[in-house]
Amino acid sequence: MAVSPSQFEDLASLASLGRDPASVRRRVEAMEALLERMFVIPGIRRPVGLDSILGLVPVVGDVATAAMGAWLVWEARNLGMSKFQLTRMAANVGVDTLLGAVPVVGDVFDFFFRSNTRNLKIIRRHLDKHHPGTVTIEGVNDRRARS
Repeated sequence: MAVSPSQFEDLASLASLGRDPASVRRRVEAMEALLERMFVIPGIRRPVGLDSILGLVPVVGDVATAAMGAWLVWEARNLGMSKFQLTRMAANVGVDTLLGAVPVVGDVFDFFFRSNTRNLKIIRRHLDKHHPGTVTIEGVNDRRARS
């Protein structure tokens, strides 16, 4: 379960503290990768991240991942996203936290419900519409795949 060079670069980009939309995009994409897709489970090729792994630790793990998910919502707020979008994002984090806190069932839920990936999609849509200069090649390919 080694970290690939591109994943390491994503994690290193969390340290960039620029307030411009491009820097915010890099940070939220890196955080989502850390929380949802850091490792791939051999055999089933299912990516997992800190959200699923820390969720196995009762209470502390769920609180820690909720705080990291809330950070994504805070970054979205700083981008000037609408209250409706922020509410949807907060609801994703809340559902993930509440249901993830249930022993055993919550761990399975964390494995399948990726609140941070959902929130990243909301942020990307906002950035693509309001800050088109931040669109990355990966972001363009993601849109083509959805069409």
